[in-house]
Amino acid sequence: MSQDMSYTADEIAKLLKISKLTVYDLIKKGELPSYRVGKQMRVDATDLEAYKQRSKNSTAAAAAAPHKPQEQSERPVAELPSLHIGTTSSAAIRSSVQGIRPIVITGQDISLDILAKHLESQSSGVRPLRSYAGSIDSLISMYKGESDIVSTHLLDGDTGEYNVPYIRKLLVGQPYKVINLLYRPAGLYVAKGNPLGIQGWSDLSRPGIRLANREQGSGARVLLDEQLHLHGIKPAGISGYDDQIQSSHLSVAAKVAAAEADIGVGTEKAASIVGFVEFIPLITERYDLVVRNTAANQPVIDALLSILRSESFLQELRAIADYDLSLTGQVMDEN
Repeated sequence: MSQDMSYTADEIAKLLKISKLTVYDLIKKGELPSYRVGKQMRVDATDLEAYKQRSKNSTAAAAAAPHKPQEQSERPVAELPSLHIGTTSSAAIRSSVQGIRPIVITGQDISLDILAKHLESQSSGVRPLRSYAGSIDSLISMYKGESDIVSTHLLDGDTGEYNVPYIRKLLVGQPYKVINLLYRPAGLYVAKGNPLGIQGWSDLSRPGIRLANREQGSGARVLLDEQLHLHGIKPAGISGYDDQIQSSHLSVAAKVAAAEADIGVGTEKAASIVGFVEFIPLITERYDLVVRNTAANQPVIDALLSILRSESFLQELRAIADYDLSLTGQVMDEN
């Protein structure tokens, strides 16, 4: 095994015959040291081999020395590289010194920018900071204590349920509260006039169709992968599945608008912003917020619920997009 080789979470899942969520759980617990190359999380071959060896020896080691302390080679979570957030640590430190608590809000939907504005104006002592991480990365950052309000729109194809199955797996042992922000249409971007006559997910299996894809861990990527699984479509047969990965709905829509791709997955709002593309709605996705459900965090939870249920906030959302706000501010799950 080459010492220069590294693996993605998908590749490790296939090698170890485990789920990708299990891989992320090993990473967040510090059992698999990782680092980032752009938007992609990678693990060196030497670290993977060391983990496999530790796993093989764990039973024997426990029997021989049941009270043996943790091996020095196993790095704790705190030593793992920090996930990128849309601010600087020095700014957060300055805010804390001034008695203002920084609140990191993750996600890309414009509704989160509006939420941050309301939170800043209505809650004294907090300073909202925006991070544009994808859904899975957002949950991992919350597990590591690097974010405070995370957004997620992750479809579990086995149950048809949004978000909660992933939250329960990624926030193991953590108290949390899941609050609905909105429901929104998700589907496919195609060229203006839909010259290829694309109608739905099954069209991704057509020869020659070029895809503009999102990064692993984003809600749109999870939606796509679940639909490919449900429709029996192999990703390897789709042109562009692994090429020039895009980091937002807007960049995917722009690729289609520029005729650099025939199809992309995203939300309706991005299509209206980019223009020169048409949006084919295929599913209504549930977009939730997750916060730590602790006594210390109760003032933030109270402020969040108050804003989400306020008419002023709802009016702003109604004005900018075709959102379903019927459950906005409702607690969907908690632990």
